[in-house]
Amino acid sequence: MNLQIPIEIKEKLQNEAAQRIEKLPEVYKELIGKPGYTAPDASLVEDAVIALALGKNVLLKGPTGSGKTKLAELLSNLFGQPLHQVNASVDLDAEALLGHKTLSYKDGKQEIEFIPGPVTKAANNGHFLYIDEINIAKPETLPILNGMLDYRRTIANPFTGEVVKAEPGFNVIAAINEGYIGTVPLNEALKNRFVVIEVPYIQGETLKEMLKAQSQQTDETVLDKFVQLSSDLIGQAKAGHLSEDAASIRALLDAADLSVYLPAKRAIQRAIADKLEDARERVLVANVAATLFV
Repeated sequence: MNLQIPIEIKEKLQNEAAQRIEKLPEVYKELIGKPGYTAPDASLVEDAVIALALGKNVLLKGPTGSGKTKLAELLSNLFGQPLHQVNASVDLDAEALLGHKTLSYKDGKQEIEFIPGPVTKAANNGHFLYIDEINIAKPETLPILNGMLDYRRTIANPFTGEVVKAEPGFNVIAAINEGYIGTVPLNEALKNRFVVIEVPYIQGETLKEMLKAQSQQTDETVLDKFVQLSSDLIGQAKAGHLSEDAASIRALLDAADLSVYLPAKRAIQRAIADKLEDARERVLVANVAATLFV
């Protein structure tokens, strides 16, 4: 990817990434993301890279299935940084973030051992931390991260009594689906610790190129119809007739793959329509598909 970023940042990024990867243990090399994200606009990636290079935390905001996790993995790859992941939920608590204590045996004796969580691992090693769907977590859980997200880059570990100070290179990338069922608005104090990057759905020629590169479907006519299907579903979602799940690029890619071996309408039913809870939405997706595929 030819990024239009200041030369001093680009050279620093390339040099540090190569040196970092060379020194990494194999177990951490496996955590470096793959470069599979296709951006609707190159400036989206460029802005995220510059923000991270300046030590800023990045909040990826966009509809479900727009590629936020793929973008986080691309950023991990560009920086040569292992990506420690947290999948937020209503059950997320301090132990899931920081780690927990457990009983272990050493030299035949029982002892209490602390097992570091993703936040602690990322901070101690100067790696990236990715928190997916951060606005699904309970608001009272997240303030524990505030100190790690600002200039202090520290957090008090209540399980060990230690203060964890992040090593150089540590940064946080988080993702939110605004308006999604089960989400809550982010606390302003938390949101203010991030640079926000909007991640829209990719469409048109960019989407077609992504499908050609990543799906098993090679028929140009069929790919054009899937691009139009995506546009129609996004339009229905924006109008409030469909949930964002129906317009997911990830689901569209699944449907394109299945269409190599199944009739396209059936592939769309399995990969997109049948995932929806509302029967009316399933019918609407089928009707949209029927306007494009026999």
